[in-house]
Amino acid sequence: MNPASHIPGQAADLGALPVGFQGRIRAIRVDGPGGPLPGPELERRLLELGFTEGAPVEILHQGLFRDPIAVRVAGSTVALRRREARAVIVEPA
Repeated sequence: MNPASHIPGQAADLGALPVGFQGRIRAIRVDGPGGPLPGPELERRLLELGFTEGAPVEILHQGLFRDPIAVRVAGSTVALRRREARAVIVEPA
């Protein structure tokens, strides 16, 4: 999804959103490509990092070529590759 095409108020994957986005986690969806990790392993790691349903999330920074991104989730700051962040479904605050 192109960040410019995101419709405010609708759920989207975290990897498609711009710096400054603030919202809440709606779900974790690991059925798509998440990089070198298998779906269950990616889901487990995201949950361990605090990416749980209802947790507040904000995109703070992005790397030179938009990857990785720095995300504040439930008070902690975490770096994620955008392909991993695509598994996190969020809705605007």
